[in-house]
Amino acid sequence: MTEMNVPGNFYQEHPATSDRVLIGTRARRERQHIYELALRKFLVGDLPGKDLAVAHIRRKYQRNCKAPTIRSTAGILQSFLGFLREQGIHDLGGITRGAIAAYVEHEQDRGLQPVSVSGKLKLIYPFLSFLVDHEITHPDVLKRKIRIKLPETLPRAIDTFDIKRILAGINEVRDQAMVLLLLRTGMRIGELLNTTIDEVNLKEQKIFIYEGEKNRLGRVVYFGGDAGDALAAWLTKRDPTKVFLFYAQGRDTMTYGGVARMMFVKCLREAQLEDKGYTLHCLRHTCATDLLNAGMRLECLQQLLGHSSIEMTRRYARLSDKTREEEYFRAMTIIEKGQSNGYDQRYRELPSILEETELFALHR
Repeated sequence: MTEMNVPGNFYQEHPATSDRVLIGTRARRERQHIYELALRKFLVGDLPGKDLAVAHIRRKYQRNCKAPTIRSTAGILQSFLGFLREQGIHDLGGITRGAIAAYVEHEQDRGLQPVSVSGKLKLIYPFLSFLVDHEITHPDVLKRKIRIKLPETLPRAIDTFDIKRILAGINEVRDQAMVLLLLRTGMRIGELLNTTIDEVNLKEQKIFIYEGEKNRLGRVVYFGGDAGDALAAWLTKRDPTKVFLFYAQGRDTMTYGGVARMMFVKCLREAQLEDKGYTLHCLRHTCATDLLNAGMRLECLQQLLGHSSIEMTRRYARLSDKTREEEYFRAMTIIEKGQSNGYDQRYRELPSILEETELFALHR
């Protein structure tokens, strides 16, 4: 990493400061505000069991669930209870597995994707468990839970040549630093936008994530020389009075839905790649794939990505399994050259061998 004229304290270990405390206070206030808005959804109307829904949401708030979870739970329960009312179910003791299945079918008929329906069920079943615990609903509703089979899609990584085109077309120092940090650290965009100055250690090329965006697992991520150079260049330009590492013009923060997403759309347009369907999250997938291809162990990658399960990380192994790729092309070369060395004869005999084995088993 090239040495640049950046403030000296960026080459020191940064402990958490009062900035993070202030941010935490603001986050708590925002969470409380979302909680109060969630409760208001049930103050009007004649939804069945709305008092129970409020009690369930209150318990989530008391258990320190994140604001998005509280917001989503309120919205989904409002939808679910509204559906029950339309079905003539006014007593939550009358909820059956059939009623839940009917709700799933209703949401599918509305055109919701399987992952969206599955996400709704993941928030409805804890509410049903709450009702069972309070002896309001029969325990049978929790038996043989309805599960939506989801497609096992591969993570979407960006082609190496396309990465070069994207980076070559970025003119803004801030945007270059953002894209390279996402590409080299594997951070989620929300985690990067929530990173403060005191959580960056430029000398040791690492960033402290005190609370993961999805599972709240804290971790440390690292960045390479090119990302370090881009970050150092940004540090010489940014406003030193700002708390967050990245911010939008005229603001103290940056949102994904507005500035960050449009920044990447602009990068894709400059590289003439807007038709590829790439998103900022693809940079995280690209980082993981590149690290695996370079020989990093799955267990180590799991920690860097902040996955709570190794199975989540294993998806990248399916995407970047060089051994399987090499085995395929080695075998295909033999097939194309017509040099099967008797393999075809051996496997032609296999059905008859299996047939003889089955007949023997029948007459034993």
